[in-house]
Amino acid sequence: MDKQALLKKTEQINTVIEAFLPKEGEYDQLIVNAMNYSVLAGGKRLRPLMMQTAFHVFANDTKEPEILHRFMAAIECIHTYSLCHDDLPSMDNDMYRRGNLTTHAKYGEAFGILAGDGLLNYAFELIAEGMLQEEAAALAKDVHAFCVLAEKAGYRGMVGGQSLDVFLDQTQDADTKQEQLEYIYRTKTSALLEASFMIGAILAGASEQEISILEDVAGKTGFAFQIQDDILDLTGDEEVIGKPIHSDEKNGKKTFVSFAGLEQAKKAVEEYSMDAVRLLDEIPYPTDEMKELITYLMDRDN
Repeated sequence: MDKQALLKKTEQINTVIEAFLPKEGEYDQLIVNAMNYSVLAGGKRLRPLMMQTAFHVFANDTKEPEILHRFMAAIECIHTYSLCHDDLPSMDNDMYRRGNLTTHAKYGEAFGILAGDGLLNYAFELIAEGMLQEEAAALAKDVHAFCVLAEKAGYRGMVGGQSLDVFLDQTQDADTKQEQLEYIYRTKTSALLEASFMIGAILAGASEQEISILEDVAGKTGFAFQIQDDILDLTGDEEVIGKPIHSDEKNGKKTFVSFAGLEQAKKAVEEYSMDAVRLLDEIPYPTDEMKELITYLMDRDN
């Protein structure tokens, strides 16, 4: 997948997301403004893109139902809420993300917290409203997808990984072990990517076995994605990445590169990515676009 094709898809997804953003009222103007600023501050839209791509692997036609679009917008809201909180002074204390002021830097710490809270709740509101409009025959798939999203975003997924990450950062005598780091990567980073592939497949009517394969594919992709992030923090271009580099090193944060070294880390990105691509051969449908996306992420520079 070349950058031009990815850019076109990202623009289409932005249109989907913007259609579902909350509208400002008389007294909620500031919080809605902060929420929308956070979502519209840029980003790769990787999670909704993965969801959309998985849906089309299994869907019988090219038409995209509204419930898919709602899940695409919802997962981006959840991802954005996690960034709002991740950037807070009590966590990473980052002032810039994607070249823009972080939410707390622009609106203050309280609204950095509240914007994240608002986005998380709004994500589930979007899905619940969509489910109310669905026909009874589709509800089982919707509920299944809803449960996957809730679990992967919660304490057994993204929040769990973030919690261990914060604990290790804030506990001075804690020495991060490699298995702890791997748990953080599997949950904090991989969980929402797993949800993305799984939900797209669920909504399109994939089998349990196919959904399970995609969960494994996304898990390996997420692991490679996070290691590539670690590499870019050391070797990337700050203007391209949109945030300061060498932040992990300055903060004394253990990463895969810390344990394995730069060259081994680069090798691991390729191995995890290729393992994910090979797993896709077990699915009896065309998965070329998924493979192209995984390969692109392996070589990305931001």
